[in-house]
Amino acid sequence: MDTIQDEKPRIILTENRVIENFPKEPTVFDEQFEVKKFKKKFSIVLIRHENCEMEFDLIGIHPFLANTFRRLILSDVPSMAIEKVHILNNTSIIQDEVLAHRLGLIPLKADPRRFEFKTDSSATPDERDTLEFELKIKCSNNKDSSKKESSRPEDMYKNSNVYSKHLKWVPIGNQKSKFKDSDVGPIHSDILIAKMRPGHELDLKLFAVKSNGKDHAKFSPVATAFYRLLPDIRIVKPVEGEAAYRLQKCFSPGVIDVRNQNDRKYAVVRDARYDTSSRNVYRHDDLKESVVMTKIQDHFIFTIESVGALPPETIFKEAVTILKDKCLSLLNELNS
Repeated sequence: MDTIQDEKPRIILTENRVIENFPKEPTVFDEQFEVKKFKKKFSIVLIRHENCEMEFDLIGIHPFLANTFRRLILSDVPSMAIEKVHILNNTSIIQDEVLAHRLGLIPLKADPRRFEFKTDSSATPDERDTLEFELKIKCSNNKDSSKKESSRPEDMYKNSNVYSKHLKWVPIGNQKSKFKDSDVGPIHSDILIAKMRPGHELDLKLFAVKSNGKDHAKFSPVATAFYRLLPDIRIVKPVEGEAAYRLQKCFSPGVIDVRNQNDRKYAVVRDARYDTSSRNVYRHDDLKESVVMTKIQDHFIFTIESVGALPPETIFKEAVTILKDKCLSLLNELNS
Protein backbone atom coordinates (compact mmCIF):
# COMPACT_ATOMS: atom_id res chain seq x y z
CA MET A 1 0.00 0.00 0.00
CA ASP A 2 1.75 3.14 -1.24
CA THR A 3 -0.73 5.88 -0.34
CA ILE A 4 -2.63 7.01 2.74
CA GLN A 5 -5.34 9.60 2.32
CA ASP A 6 -5.52 11.97 5.28
CA GLU A 7 -4.65 15.56 6.16
CA LYS A 8 -1.02 14.88 7.20
CA PRO A 9 2.04 15.06 4.94
CA ARG A 10 3.92 11.76 5.21
CA ILE A 11 6.81 9.74 3.94
CA ILE A 12 6.02 6.08 3.38
CA LEU A 13 8.77 3.55 4.11
CA THR A 14 8.65 0.75 1.57
CA GLU A 15 11.11 -2.11 1.30
CA ASN A 16 13.61 -0.34 -0.93
CA ARG A 17 12.62 3.31 -1.13
CA VAL A 18 10.85 6.24 0.50
CA ILE A 19 7.68 7.73 -1.02
CA GLU A 20 6.37 11.19 -0.24
CA ASN A 21 2.61 11.38 0.23
CA PHE A 22 1.06 14.85 0.45
CA PRO A 23 -2.64 15.46 1.14
CA LYS A 24 -4.88 17.54 -1.12
CA GLU A 25 -5.24 20.33 1.46
CA PRO A 26 -2.41 22.90 1.89
CA THR A 27 0.27 22.04 4.47
CA VAL A 28 3.29 23.76 6.03
CA PHE A 29 5.32 22.55 3.03
CA ASP A 30 3.44 24.82 0.65
CA GLU A 31 5.41 27.77 -0.71
CA GLN A 32 2.92 30.36 0.50
CA PHE A 33 3.31 30.92 4.24
CA GLU A 34 0.56 32.58 6.25
CA VAL A 35 1.01 33.35 9.94
CA LYS A 36 -2.67 32.95 10.80
CA LYS A 37 -2.86 29.46 9.32
CA PHE A 38 0.43 28.54 10.95
CA LYS A 39 -0.84 29.60 14.38
CA LYS A 40 -3.97 27.46 13.97
CA LYS A 41 -2.04 24.33 13.02
CA PHE A 42 1.07 24.71 15.18
CA SER A 43 1.18 23.30 18.71
CA ILE A 44 3.70 22.12 21.33
CA VAL A 45 2.90 19.08 23.46
CA LEU A 46 5.06 18.23 26.47
CA ILE A 47 5.58 14.46 26.66
CA ARG A 48 8.23 13.92 29.31
CA HIS A 49 10.09 16.23 31.68
CA GLU A 50 12.76 15.03 34.08
CA ASN A 51 15.57 16.83 35.92
CA CYS A 52 17.79 17.55 32.92
CA GLU A 53 15.88 15.97 30.06
CA MET A 54 12.74 17.03 28.26
CA GLU A 55 10.85 15.47 25.37
CA PHE A 56 8.14 17.39 23.57
CA ASP A 57 6.36 17.42 20.22
CA LEU A 58 6.45 20.23 17.67
CA ILE A 59 3.31 19.73 15.57
CA GLY A 60 2.51 21.53 12.33
CA ILE A 61 5.97 23.03 11.82
CA HIS A 62 8.30 23.12 8.82
CA PRO A 63 11.56 21.05 9.12
CA PHE A 64 13.74 24.15 8.68
CA LEU A 65 12.28 25.68 11.86
CA ALA A 66 12.79 22.51 13.89
CA ASN A 67 16.39 22.36 12.71
CA THR A 68 16.82 26.07 13.47
CA PHE A 69 15.89 25.49 17.10
CA ARG A 70 18.29 22.55 17.30
CA ARG A 71 21.21 24.55 15.91
CA LEU A 72 20.48 27.54 18.14
CA ILE A 73 20.42 25.32 21.22
CA LEU A 74 23.73 23.70 20.32
CA SER A 75 25.60 26.77 19.08
CA ASP A 76 24.01 30.03 20.25
CA VAL A 77 22.55 29.55 23.74
CA PRO A 78 25.43 30.54 26.05
CA SER A 79 26.80 28.96 29.20
CA MET A 80 29.76 29.36 31.57
CA ALA A 81 32.88 27.22 31.23
CA ILE A 82 36.52 27.32 32.28
CA GLU A 83 38.42 29.14 29.54
CA LYS A 84 41.86 29.88 31.02
CA VAL A 85 43.99 27.78 33.36
CA HIS A 86 47.07 29.27 35.02
CA ILE A 87 49.27 26.32 35.95
CA LEU A 88 51.55 27.32 38.80
CA ASN A 89 52.61 23.75 39.56
CA ASN A 90 51.79 20.43 37.95
CA THR A 91 53.92 17.43 38.89
CA SER A 92 51.27 14.86 37.96
CA ILE A 93 51.66 12.61 34.92
CA ILE A 94 49.02 14.56 32.97
CA GLN A 95 50.41 17.10 30.53
CA ASP A 96 49.45 20.73 31.10
CA GLU A 97 47.40 21.06 27.91
CA VAL A 98 45.49 17.81 28.56
CA LEU A 99 44.77 18.88 32.13
CA ALA A 100 43.50 22.28 30.96
CA HIS A 101 41.26 20.62 28.39
CA ARG A 102 39.76 18.27 31.00
CA LEU A 103 39.06 21.17 33.33
CA GLY A 104 37.35 23.14 30.56
CA LEU A 105 34.85 20.32 30.00
CA ILE A 106 33.60 20.32 33.61
CA PRO A 107 30.03 21.73 33.51
CA LEU A 108 29.39 24.58 35.95
CA LYS A 109 26.16 25.50 37.76
CA ALA A 110 26.61 29.20 37.07
CA ASP A 111 23.56 30.77 35.38
CA PRO A 112 24.94 32.48 32.24
CA ARG A 113 22.09 35.02 32.29
CA ARG A 114 23.68 36.61 35.36
CA PHE A 115 26.96 37.30 33.55
CA GLU A 116 28.13 39.38 30.63
CA PHE A 117 30.18 38.30 27.62
CA LYS A 118 33.88 39.05 28.01
CA THR A 119 34.68 41.37 25.11
CA ASP A 120 38.47 41.45 25.62
CA SER A 121 40.09 38.12 26.43
CA SER A 122 43.25 39.86 27.67
CA ALA A 123 41.41 42.18 30.08
CA THR A 124 41.62 41.74 33.84
CA PRO A 125 38.91 39.36 35.17
CA ASP A 126 35.85 41.29 36.26
CA GLU A 127 33.05 40.30 38.64
CA ARG A 128 30.50 40.84 35.84
CA ASP A 129 32.07 38.45 33.32
CA THR A 130 34.38 35.99 35.09
CA LEU A 131 34.35 33.31 37.76
CA GLU A 132 37.65 32.35 39.37
CA PHE A 133 38.49 28.98 40.90
CA GLU A 134 41.59 27.44 42.39
CA LEU A 135 42.78 23.87 42.67
CA LYS A 136 45.47 23.19 45.26
CA ILE A 137 45.97 19.55 46.14
CA LYS A 138 48.88 17.25 46.98
CA CYS A 139 49.07 13.48 47.23
CA SER A 140 50.83 11.82 50.18
CA ASN A 141 51.04 8.48 51.97
CA ASN A 142 48.14 7.74 54.28
CA LYS A 143 49.87 6.91 57.55
CA ASP A 144 46.62 7.04 59.50
CA SER A 145 44.86 4.38 57.45
CA SER A 146 43.16 1.65 59.48
CA LYS A 147 43.49 -0.74 56.55
CA LYS A 148 47.22 -1.43 56.64
CA GLU A 149 46.90 -4.58 54.54
CA SER A 150 44.85 -2.93 51.80
CA SER A 151 46.41 -2.37 48.38
CA ARG A 152 43.71 0.05 47.23
CA PRO A 153 45.13 3.48 46.33
CA GLU A 154 42.27 5.12 48.24
CA ASP A 155 43.49 3.43 51.45
CA MET A 156 47.23 3.76 50.83
CA TYR A 157 47.32 7.44 49.79
CA LYS A 158 45.65 10.73 50.55
CA ASN A 159 44.20 12.61 47.57
CA SER A 160 45.10 9.89 45.08
CA ASN A 161 42.09 10.93 43.00
CA VAL A 162 41.42 14.56 42.12
CA TYR A 163 37.72 15.28 41.64
CA SER A 164 35.72 18.30 40.56
CA LYS A 165 34.68 18.78 44.22
CA HIS A 166 38.25 19.88 44.96
CA LEU A 167 37.75 23.07 42.91
CA LYS A 168 37.37 26.05 45.24
CA TRP A 169 35.56 29.18 44.18
CA VAL A 170 37.46 32.46 44.66
CA PRO A 171 34.98 35.38 44.60
CA ILE A 172 35.91 38.44 42.55
CA GLY A 173 34.76 41.88 43.77
CA ASN A 174 31.34 41.64 45.42
CA GLN A 175 30.47 38.22 43.96
CA LYS A 176 30.35 36.80 47.50
CA SER A 177 27.21 38.84 48.16
CA LYS A 178 25.58 37.80 44.86
CA PHE A 179 26.27 34.08 44.77
CA LYS A 180 26.68 31.11 47.05
CA ASP A 181 29.29 28.38 46.63
CA SER A 182 26.50 26.03 45.56
CA ASP A 183 25.41 28.46 42.81
CA VAL A 184 28.59 28.58 40.78
CA GLY A 185 30.60 25.40 41.39
CA PRO A 186 30.75 22.19 39.32
CA ILE A 187 27.39 20.56 38.66
CA HIS A 188 28.77 17.12 39.55
CA SER A 189 31.21 16.70 42.42
CA ASP A 190 32.58 13.30 41.36
CA ILE A 191 34.08 14.12 37.94
CA LEU A 192 37.58 12.61 37.94
CA ILE A 193 40.21 15.14 36.89
CA ALA A 194 43.46 13.29 37.57
CA LYS A 195 45.05 10.40 39.46
CA MET A 196 48.10 11.14 41.59
CA ARG A 197 50.67 9.36 43.74
CA PRO A 198 52.85 10.61 46.64
CA GLY A 199 54.90 13.61 45.52
CA HIS A 200 52.43 14.69 42.84
CA GLU A 201 50.92 18.14 43.29
CA LEU A 202 48.57 20.50 41.48
CA ASP A 203 48.42 24.27 42.01
CA LEU A 204 46.13 25.94 39.50
CA LYS A 205 44.09 29.09 38.97
CA LEU A 206 41.06 28.74 36.71
CA PHE A 207 38.92 31.39 35.04
CA ALA A 208 35.43 30.69 33.67
CA VAL A 209 33.74 33.02 31.19
CA LYS A 210 30.49 33.18 29.22
CA SER A 211 30.38 32.03 25.61
CA ASN A 212 28.48 29.69 23.28
CA GLY A 213 28.96 26.53 21.26
CA LYS A 214 30.16 28.42 18.18
CA ASP A 215 33.28 29.26 20.18
CA HIS A 216 33.82 25.79 21.69
CA ALA A 217 31.68 22.73 22.41
CA LYS A 218 32.36 23.11 26.15
CA PHE A 219 30.12 26.22 26.13
CA SER A 220 27.12 24.32 24.75
CA PRO A 221 24.41 24.12 27.46
CA VAL A 222 23.27 20.65 26.38
CA ALA A 223 24.74 17.20 26.20
CA THR A 224 22.65 16.81 23.06
CA ALA A 225 19.56 18.19 21.36
CA PHE A 226 17.91 16.24 18.56
CA TYR A 227 14.61 15.58 16.85
CA ARG A 228 12.99 12.89 14.70
CA LEU A 229 9.79 12.49 12.76
CA LEU A 230 6.83 10.84 14.47
CA PRO A 231 6.47 7.23 13.24
CA ASP A 232 3.02 5.93 12.32
CA ILE A 233 2.34 2.22 11.83
CA ARG A 234 -0.90 0.79 10.53
CA ILE A 235 -1.87 -2.88 10.28
CA VAL A 236 -3.95 -3.07 7.09
CA LYS A 237 -4.48 -6.84 7.04
CA PRO A 238 -5.30 -9.08 10.05
CA VAL A 239 -2.25 -10.81 11.51
CA GLU A 240 -3.15 -13.72 13.78
CA GLY A 241 -1.64 -16.68 15.63
CA GLU A 242 2.06 -17.36 15.29
CA ALA A 243 2.41 -14.61 12.69
CA ALA A 244 1.29 -12.04 15.28
CA TYR A 245 4.28 -12.88 17.49
CA ARG A 246 6.66 -12.69 14.53
CA LEU A 247 5.23 -9.27 13.65
CA GLN A 248 5.74 -8.14 17.25
CA LYS A 249 9.45 -9.07 17.09
CA CYS A 250 9.91 -7.04 13.89
CA PHE A 251 9.40 -3.77 15.81
CA SER A 252 10.82 -2.10 18.89
CA PRO A 253 9.50 -3.28 22.30
CA GLY A 254 6.08 -1.85 23.10
CA VAL A 255 5.14 -0.98 19.51
CA ILE A 256 3.08 -4.08 18.70
CA ASP A 257 0.83 -5.97 21.15
CA VAL A 258 -0.60 -9.46 20.76
CA ARG A 259 -4.11 -9.61 22.19
CA ASN A 260 -6.27 -12.60 22.99
CA GLN A 261 -10.01 -12.53 22.39
CA ASN A 262 -12.23 -15.61 22.23
CA ASP A 263 -9.13 -17.85 21.92
CA ARG A 264 -8.03 -15.75 18.96
CA LYS A 265 -4.63 -14.09 19.12
CA TYR A 266 -4.11 -11.10 16.88
CA ALA A 267 -1.63 -8.22 16.49
CA VAL A 268 -2.49 -4.58 17.15
CA VAL A 269 -0.45 -1.37 17.19
CA ARG A 270 0.10 -0.34 20.81
CA ASP A 271 2.36 2.72 20.47
CA ALA A 272 4.26 3.53 17.28
CA ARG A 273 5.98 6.55 18.82
CA TYR A 274 9.21 4.81 19.81
CA ASP A 275 9.63 2.62 16.75
CA THR A 276 13.05 2.86 15.12
CA SER A 277 11.80 2.08 11.59
CA SER A 278 14.03 -0.96 11.18
CA ARG A 279 11.93 -2.42 8.32
CA ASN A 280 12.53 -5.94 9.65
CA VAL A 281 8.96 -6.75 8.66
CA TYR A 282 10.07 -6.89 5.02
CA ARG A 283 12.11 -10.01 5.81
CA HIS A 284 8.83 -11.94 6.02
CA ASP A 285 6.97 -12.41 2.76
CA ASP A 286 3.71 -13.19 4.53
CA LEU A 287 3.85 -10.05 6.70
CA LYS A 288 5.22 -7.25 4.55
CA GLU A 289 1.88 -6.58 2.87
CA SER A 290 0.11 -6.41 6.26
CA VAL A 291 1.76 -3.26 7.56
CA VAL A 292 2.18 0.30 6.29
CA MET A 293 5.08 2.20 7.91
CA THR A 294 5.08 5.99 7.63
CA LYS A 295 6.53 9.09 9.25
CA ILE A 296 4.56 12.31 9.64
CA GLN A 297 6.62 15.11 8.10
CA ASP A 298 5.31 18.04 10.14
CA HIS A 299 5.34 16.29 13.53
CA PHE A 300 8.71 16.34 15.30
CA ILE A 301 9.70 14.55 18.50
CA PHE A 302 12.20 16.97 20.05
CA THR A 303 14.55 15.96 22.88
CA ILE A 304 16.77 18.28 24.93
CA GLU A 305 19.34 16.89 27.40
CA SER A 306 20.75 19.71 29.50
CA VAL A 307 24.14 19.43 31.21
CA GLY A 308 22.49 20.92 34.30
CA ALA A 309 23.28 24.63 34.41
CA LEU A 310 19.92 25.56 32.89
CA PRO A 311 16.74 23.46 32.84
CA PRO A 312 15.83 22.20 29.35
CA GLU A 313 12.67 24.33 29.10
CA THR A 314 14.74 27.47 29.78
CA ILE A 315 17.25 26.47 27.12
CA PHE A 316 14.46 26.17 24.55
CA LYS A 317 13.00 29.54 25.55
CA GLU A 318 16.45 31.12 25.22
CA ALA A 319 16.75 29.63 21.72
CA VAL A 320 13.39 31.15 20.76
CA THR A 321 14.49 34.54 22.13
CA ILE A 322 17.75 34.38 20.18
CA LEU A 323 15.86 33.55 16.97
CA LYS A 324 13.52 36.48 17.57
CA ASP A 325 16.47 38.85 18.11
CA LYS A 326 18.16 37.61 14.93
CA CYS A 327 14.97 38.19 12.92
CA LEU A 328 14.54 41.72 14.33
CA SER A 329 18.18 42.49 13.57
CA LEU A 330 17.75 41.33 9.99
CA LEU A 331 14.60 43.41 9.55
CA ASN A 332 16.38 46.48 10.91
CA GLU A 333 19.24 45.96 8.48
CA LEU A 334 16.84 45.58 5.55
CA ASN A 335 14.86 48.68 6.55
CA SER A 336 17.99 50.79 6.90
